[in-house]
Amino acid sequence: MPKTTLVEFLILIIGLLGFLFFLLGLRRLWRGGFISGSLEGLTGLLLISVSLLAGAVLMNLLTYDRLTRETLVSEIRFQALSSQRFLTYVTPIKGSARILEMHGDEWQIDARVLKWRGVALLLGLDPVYRLERLGGRYHDIHQERSAPRTVYSLSEDPGIDIWTTVRKVTHRIPWVDAVYGSATYMPMVDGAHYEVFISTTGLFARPQNDIAKKAVSQWR
Repeated sequence: MPKTTLVEFLILIIGLLGFLFFLLGLRRLWRGGFISGSLEGLTGLLLISVSLLAGAVLMNLLTYDRLTRETLVSEIRFQALSSQRFLTYVTPIKGSARILEMHGDEWQIDARVLKWRGVALLLGLDPVYRLERLGGRYHDIHQERSAPRTVYSLSEDPGIDIWTTVRKVTHRIPWVDAVYGSATYMPMVDGAHYEVFISTTGLFARPQNDIAKKAVSQWR
């Protein structure tokens, strides 16, 4: 049974047990067993709450992908519309292709990464990542402060935001090794084609055609 399916099954079992305890508690209360009925009912509500909370966390965690080796995550191409204005063709390995308009001299893509240790590793949890956003940036710092900015979200955030939650309490959770953001950026030029990869050290991009390679060689 796949790991995610197993976790979903355990959450379902906990929820069903909670519902069963809650019904038994109501039955005992109906028959006059106030103390025992109350205890069973509260136990049931507690188990139901735990299953709902775990389900919300799992729903958010499912927006992340496993990170076990260097992985191609997206392809990005550019078509110039005018100076510092580009049509950007984004083709993620998972998800739908998008066409975005971006401003600037460079493009930047960001990701979130969660790494585990201790008990989590014994349970077979791999590091996970999620692409977060794509935006344009300017080489000149004055333009970066004043010129039009473009940034786009690359993911949804359903359920409980595990990233924000874990970042606040990571020092209290022994099975979380690291929670960090990673980003990479490259020049935007007409006709350039890049591939974006992620590894255990973070995001990086590789130029895939001569136009992109020339732009990178002349960059800075």
